[in-house]
Amino acid sequence: MNTCGSIAFYSPLRKCMKKTVLLRGVSAKTSSVGPSNADFPSGDPGMYQLDITLRRGQNLAARDRGGTSDPYVKFKLGGKEVFRSKTIHKNLNPVWEEKTCILIDNPREPLYIKVFDYDFGLQDDFIGSAFLNLASLELNRQTDVTLSLKDPHYPDHDLGNILLSVLLAPREEQREVFQTQSLRLSDLHRKSQLWRGIVSITLIEGRELKAMDANGLSDPYVKFRLGHQKYKSKIMPKTLNPQWREQFDFHLYEERGGIIDITVWDKDAGKKDDFIGRCQVDLSTLSKEQTHKLEMPLEEGEGCLVLLVTLTASAAVTISDLSVNSLEDPKEREEILKRYSPMRMFHNMKDVGFLQVKVIRAEALMAADVTGKSDPFCVVELNNDRLLTHTVYKNLNPEWNKIFTFNVKDIHSVLEVTVYDEDRDRSADFLGKVAIPLLSIQNGEQKAYVLKNKQLTGPTKGVIYLEIDVIFNAVKASVRTLMPKEQKYIEEENRLSKQLLLRNFIRMKRCVMVLINAAYYINSCFDWDSPPRSLAAFLLFLFVVWNFELYMIPLALLLLLAWNYFLIISGKDNRQHDTVVEDMLEDEEEEDDRDDKDSEKKGFMDKLYAIQEVCVSVQNILDEVASFGERIKNTFNWTVPFLSWLAIVALCVFTVILYFIPLRYIVLVWGINKFTKKLRSPYAIDNNELLDFLSRVPSDVQVVQYHELKQDPSHSPSKRKKNNPG
Repeated sequence: MNTCGSIAFYSPLRKCMKKTVLLRGVSAKTSSVGPSNADFPSGDPGMYQLDITLRRGQNLAARDRGGTSDPYVKFKLGGKEVFRSKTIHKNLNPVWEEKTCILIDNPREPLYIKVFDYDFGLQDDFIGSAFLNLASLELNRQTDVTLSLKDPHYPDHDLGNILLSVLLAPREEQREVFQTQSLRLSDLHRKSQLWRGIVSITLIEGRELKAMDANGLSDPYVKFRLGHQKYKSKIMPKTLNPQWREQFDFHLYEERGGIIDITVWDKDAGKKDDFIGRCQVDLSTLSKEQTHKLEMPLEEGEGCLVLLVTLTASAAVTISDLSVNSLEDPKEREEILKRYSPMRMFHNMKDVGFLQVKVIRAEALMAADVTGKSDPFCVVELNNDRLLTHTVYKNLNPEWNKIFTFNVKDIHSVLEVTVYDEDRDRSADFLGKVAIPLLSIQNGEQKAYVLKNKQLTGPTKGVIYLEIDVIFNAVKASVRTLMPKEQKYIEEENRLSKQLLLRNFIRMKRCVMVLINAAYYINSCFDWDSPPRSLAAFLLFLFVVWNFELYMIPLALLLLLAWNYFLIISGKDNRQHDTVVEDMLEDEEEEDDRDDKDSEKKGFMDKLYAIQEVCVSVQNILDEVASFGERIKNTFNWTVPFLSWLAIVALCVFTVILYFIPLRYIVLVWGINKFTKKLRSPYAIDNNELLDFLSRVPSDVQVVQYHELKQDPSHSPSKRKKNNPG
């Protein structure tokens, strides 16, 4: 067998479609090598099915310090990754026994096999590569193949062997199969995206970790990885026994489980973080539907981590064609409505609702290829749940006609639909995006959403037609609002931006100016600048002070909410669209473009890394303070009616409690609860219900981002109404 050098990796956006992939015939840069035993037609070769069993590896090269490797294998065809095996840890003779099926229409393209050593937190090490000449295979006959791995930089090194079993057979359905499959997701393609279970992980604490700083302490944080899923904990400063109390979920794609890689790091400002230790959790050894407390000693370090791990069955996440519609089937629809009816408000509190998204088509997309066309596909995201459509090639007006269903864990989540252009040899190009809060969805209405830029501040070219339905239990949604918000695993790293820093400063200044203006107004009453106003204020002061009771505080907030509500329904709403924030966001987007262009020319940010980190921290603190003030304002402004009504209910309850129950009893109950909470639930995650509530209220920046743009008159969507399940 012949060897070849490494080639570019395919876009990580498509990594979830690995097991079975349909590939178009792309002319390979490497010519066919070796004699062909198969009589392939010289013209149109038709469709072929390649069944591969990855058996094992022999005498692979060691890439780790311990004299071993953690190998995994990638198959690539036509420049695209079509399969990635699981990782076998600490083994130079790994046994995979994994099967995959690939549909191809040009068997003269070689299949590239690349083997890597997995390194968590670092770049994976290259072990070796080889290629299989498909034209040399005999049709309809299973063949055992042994491939010698080579490194083009060190051609004389023996890097081990990979053993395969391959079977190449022609498909009875020739071109029709390709035409059908290019427009419709195959069952295997669909299953490759869907997870079979949920791994719920609670990071409790670390014990006696290794000291990495000069003061004899560390600033530890933890990284988790399961397949392509990653999570990073918060940093606990100056401690060797950190208490994290963080909970998150991973999707489980493998029926037999999988291995969670865990590494612990010490945060260092201005230089590379120090490695403290690592450990692994083998999920195949854990029983399902049961919470396991694990004390994991750290390898290559000191101390241990304490975790709670629970494996549960998968939620109802599906992909289907338009012909398969759960809400149009009377029995399924009735079952869904019953599941989220008020009668089942205390059953499975994590299952808040059901979301169905129809991705129908897009029009007038941006041309991303030199041919004046694009190869668009859609990514549909709800928090950390992420599904994809198939790619429609060479089309600016693609039709996907797919239905995605999700389980809703938080009704305040935002549905994100992003359109990308698929590129063979590099990451996908961004074409447009929309962000739709679930509470703003109008059930059963097909709408044309104008695509926005990456920052969601302005329009880009094209519209996308969606039809969305959401059904939820209001009681479960209200209770979930008072619990910690789910964090996204994949978020952009914060970076220093003078426009972003200025924007956050102006936002914070506006919040402070509200307080200053209120103080000036009160002071003007004391100065009798306006005698009628001062007299009214004086009489109100005497009345309130003389009759003041503690329950009047929530009552006053309740009256403010009610006053704003009546202003809105009477048509006297004085809320204005925040053009100031929108203008700042647009300026920030322009600066982002300039930064991208100038990043290669300017290297001073790397030299002043420590100063940049301090500035980023200041920038983030300004954002948090400004967002806090804006969220309070938007609660009373009825920006999200569901949350404002929830605030009214809570204030009514507080008013009644304060009116009938003496304050000493309330404080007594609160103190007993706080002192005994750790005794009753040692591993409970601390939270503040008020802050959790405010985290669901959008800031002014998010209001601008979620604002639906007016579409071009030429794109008038055909609206059709159904029975509204809400």
